[in-house]
This record gives sequence, structure tokens and C-alpha cells, in this order.
Amino acid sequence: MSPRRRWLLAWLAAAAMPARAAADDDRITAGRTLRFPRDHGAHPGARIEWWYATGWLQGAGGDGGRLLGFQLTFFRSRTGVAADLPGRFAPRQLLFAHAAVTDVAARRHDHAQRIVRWSGDEALPDAHAARADTRVALGRWTLVRDAATGAYTAALPAPEAGITLDLQLSPSQPLLLQGDAGFSRKGPQPQQASHYYTQPQLAVRGRLRPGGPVLSGRGWLDHEWSDELLAPGAVGWDWIGINLADGGALTAFQLRRADGSVVWAGGSHRPAGGTVRSFAPDEVAFTTQRRWASPATGASYPVEWAIATPAGRFTLRALLDAQELDSRTSVGTVYWEGLAELLAPGGARAGLGYLEMTGRAQALRLG
Repeated sequence: MSPRRRWLLAWLAAAAMPARAAADDDRITAGRTLRFPRDHGAHPGARIEWWYATGWLQGAGGDGGRLLGFQLTFFRSRTGVAADLPGRFAPRQLLFAHAAVTDVAARRHDHAQRIVRWSGDEALPDAHAARADTRVALGRWTLVRDAATGAYTAALPAPEAGITLDLQLSPSQPLLLQGDAGFSRKGPQPQQASHYYTQPQLAVRGRLRPGGPVLSGRGWLDHEWSDELLAPGAVGWDWIGINLADGGALTAFQLRRADGSVVWAGGSHRPAGGTVRSFAPDEVAFTTQRRWASPATGASYPVEWAIATPAGRFTLRALLDAQELDSRTSVGTVYWEGLAELLAPGGARAGLGYLEMTGRAQALRLG
């Protein structure tokens, strides 16, 4: 068995292992007050965690306003093995990352991935996830938050895929705490939950391709960590994060069983300058309007949805059907993640953002 395969199996097996004792600020607890900048950082006692940024960029002048989408995600997963082994290289954690660029006009979706074992030692230069603030590294792939300005710098060079994400993402609004003050339920039992916050309407500037022009646009960042993200019987989720054209932010999600029935749902809406309104499970509905079948995996993905929330009824439409990410060679997961537009009932564009669909090629196994 190859080393990569062995550690992949260890990562998947972590979902079935009981959680070890975690630091108090790593526990997933209702009523816990999120504290910053500490909670911008890693929570290695939690089973799974990610920092996820998406958005769109456009050029001007000679670039003709070409619309490009980007996605970058840094994951941390506690393996459940080697916890008691001494040494800086014991593989207590896995760090992995995905990067993707969607070129709408060219009908092109390019993506790359990285994976590395990590002992949990923050002093290792090429693999770490700091606790004090956002500072994650997998070799040359990095995501770092500036404590003074709150801006994120992302560097994900992937010349083998024809992409190089070199971005600065600067906040324009306060943090949005999802769920109940950052405690986000993901199932009918209280332990099926995460700590989860969002930074919507980020001002983004940078490059997406080697030697490409400097572009600007808007972005969205999620940071989420959990011990038990999926309820028994759930195989995956459908999720949207949309920067609304009026300056607001809309989140909606549903967790599904294999037969398509809904285990749990939720989301939130925050108008520009207003307060967040969280959604109850019975207030969110996703209805498939159109599907796309992946020629690579055979998975069928709804690429157009009717979505009903307390913030309104919308159509959500992918701007490119083929935005599947196949990471079977690294962490074994296949999912769809892509740039999409939100349309108001009259057909006007109400916002831009990302649609994520997991568990449609195979059941997701995250814990």
C-alpha cells in the first residue's frame, strides 16, 4: 500500500474515532463566545476544519471585463493516529488544499490540489496551521491574515494547472457569525454542529494565472470547524454563499440522505448595514431545475436551483456546468464547486457567489 493511500485511509477512519480531549477553545459548544483573533486560527483538537475563500474577478480595458471565478480551500483534519508518538514528524494531522479558477467566457475550469502530513508543530516552515490567527501553509501554498488590517493574503501557485492564485482579500464589513452566535447546527442532534463564521463582501485584488493581469472583484471567506458535521444517514450537502448586489450576504444549505431527502437545512441573510437573520430548517428549500452529468465520474449535479428562504425566492444558476473537482488522488473526495449567479423572480441578477455540492458522486466521509 502506498504511503499516500495509507494516510488517506487514516484520514477517512478518523470519522469513526471518538474525539480525544481537546483544548477548551477547540470544543464545539453551544453558547461559547467566539474570540478573535484567536478563532481566526486553527483548532487542532477539532476533527475537521477549513478556511474557504471564493469570489469573482474582472479586468478592464483590454481584458474586456472577462469574468473569472476563484476558489481556494485549506483543510485540516485530525487523523486519529500517532497522537501519542513523540517527534515533530508524527502524522497527527493532515493538511490539504484545493485551488480552482473558472473562466466563464472560455468555458474552462482549472484546478489543483496539495496534501501533506503534519505533526501539529507550528514551527515547521512548510506545513503548519497556527492557532493564534490565520496562518496556514502547505509548502508554497499559504493563507495569512494581517492582524493590523484584517486582510488575507493568499498564494497558491500551481503552474502545472495553468493557475497561480496571488490574491489580497480585504474586509469591507464586520464578521458574520452563522447560526446562533457562531454555533451552526448541522443535524437534529446538538452534537451535529460546527463553529462557523463568514466574511462576505471582501474586496479582492490580484492575479489568477501566471503572468496574468491584476484583476479586482469581490470575495467571500468561511472558516468552520467541527467534530461531527454529518448526521447519521447524511451523505453530503448543497450550499450557497452569495454576495448580493445590494451589499448584503445570503447563505443557504441543506444536508441530504442518499435518496435526496433532507436531514437538515439552514442559512442566513444579512442586509447591507443590517443585522443577521438566521434561518430555521423548515424555512429553506432547494428544488432542482436542471442537472448536469459529469463525464468523468458519472455524478449528476443540479446546476440550476429554485431556492426559497425568508430573504426571498430566487433562481440559482451555475455559470459553467463543468465545475467538478475530482480529488480522488489526494483525499478521495469528488465534489462540485463553482461560480453561480443568483436571479431575482424577474430575472435580474441579485448576486454572485459559489455553489457547493458534495456527496453526489459518493457519500462524503468527514465525520
